[in-house]
Amino acid sequence: MTIRNRLTWLFLGLVAVILLAVMTTIYLLQADYTHEEFHQRLRDRAEVTGYVFLEQDELRAEAFREFQRRYLRTLTGEVLQIYNSKLEPRFIEEDERIQISERILSRILTEKEVYFDLGPRQAVGIFYSDNQGQFIIVAAAQNHSGTARLEHLVVILASIFVVSLVVIYVAGRVFSGKALAPIAAVNDQVDRITTQDLHLRVSEGISHEQDEITRLARTFNRMLERLEEGFETQRTFVSNASHELRTPLTATIGELQVLLNREREPAAYREGVASVLYELQQLKLLINNLLDLTQTNTGARDEIRLDELLAEAREAVLPEQRRRVQLTFGQLPEDAEALEILGNRQLLSRALTNLFDNALKYSPADQPVEVRLEYRAGRRYIRVQDYGIGISEKALPQVFQPFFRADNARHVVGHGVGLPLARKIIQLHGGEVHISSRPGQGTVVEVVL
Repeated sequence: MTIRNRLTWLFLGLVAVILLAVMTTIYLLQADYTHEEFHQRLRDRAEVTGYVFLEQDELRAEAFREFQRRYLRTLTGEVLQIYNSKLEPRFIEEDERIQISERILSRILTEKEVYFDLGPRQAVGIFYSDNQGQFIIVAAAQNHSGTARLEHLVVILASIFVVSLVVIYVAGRVFSGKALAPIAAVNDQVDRITTQDLHLRVSEGISHEQDEITRLARTFNRMLERLEEGFETQRTFVSNASHELRTPLTATIGELQVLLNREREPAAYREGVASVLYELQQLKLLINNLLDLTQTNTGARDEIRLDELLAEAREAVLPEQRRRVQLTFGQLPEDAEALEILGNRQLLSRALTNLFDNALKYSPADQPVEVRLEYRAGRRYIRVQDYGIGISEKALPQVFQPFFRADNARHVVGHGVGLPLARKIIQLHGGEVHISSRPGQGTVVEVVL
């Protein structure tokens, strides 16, 4: 079922329940009023009977019947009876159409006024005291006009109910259609966007107010921006990965073809094989970096002291470069446990080693790489600073893209995977990586954990 139909039927059902409750209340109130009104009429009838008949001593029953017929409006199936205190019919004879039990008559004597039903008739019995004695007057009749009014009211209410449901259904369809029209427009626009049209955006002016439809359009646009960025990153990644994989393979194949072209001295073969081995090692390193970049997960976690981890990462640097890495400590907590974090030691060591290698690789051999650990406001800061070639302001936002190489770094052997891999590892441990640089003055990478 569509949302439009669901909203229409839900709206119709809700209004139908409310309308039915209101009409039922109206009917019950009208029925109660009709009942009470007829009771009052019966009581008035009984009082008039007592006054006309009992207050006039010489008035006979036949005379009262004539008075009733001429001057009183007769009710449908009306019965009037008068009993004395001994529960015997007096003055007006007992009507054979109804039989009143002694229990009800006794109750009238006790309670002075009693309403009750006699078959289809409603009846009232009142206690009447006169100079001739004490009497019970009973008036009973059928409320034919009241019943007819209630039946007519039922017909009117039922007709109004049915007509209202039809009107409400049509209005609900129109209302839900207008309410959902912006969503349908958003759906149509999104449906036209394919992987080739990710630059398109959903119009945020479909709804003239800042409502949920506008928020939905903005959400779609933000999603499209992320998708476009992801697709662009993927295309760049595939293009660069293909180029980086093709380069060592091409060099290896070319070297082997040269070796096989003619007979050579053993030294030439050894030199060629060494060149092929170097290219294959670079290819293996590249493939390992690619696998790490796409499959990194934290795995098992241990308590790790960051000062110890930095020392281990420094020891992992090649011996001839290790002396350039200068490890210092700034403000540290009194409790050494504050330097502990929960994480994967091997991955974090790999991330720090990549940062050290980058700093060493892109700075002169006589320049140091300064590594500083600090603890401030519950956060751990690792600062890696070199004094190398630096990164231009234009290239700085792209340094975390896999395989990206700045123009001034192309002469240095590398694949552009180390820094993105390091950031991914740090982010998996809930940290952040910030980088700042100036061309010719060096680069600062700060890790916050």
